[in-house]
Amino acid sequence: MTSKELLIQEIETLPPELLTEALNLIREIKTSHIAKQSSTNNLRGSTAEDLLEFAGTWSGDDIRECLQLVHDTRMPPEF
Repeated sequence: MTSKELLIQEIETLPPELLTEALNLIREIKTSHIAKQSSTNNLRGSTAEDLLEFAGTWSGDDIRECLQLVHDTRMPPEF
């Protein structure tokens, strides 16, 4: 039996008054996992292909200022 099947089996036998608590716990675990992933994902060393997912996603009116900041603070390329 898979972990998912075992989890569903446990949920089905849980008393109704504990369902909200179980749901909150699952959401907390999920949020914690996402936060850990975010903190370990560092764009330094990413390839151009990795960055393509962000192409066309700019949603602001300060693009020029942001590009200038990037230009002013970027590190020299390493070959």
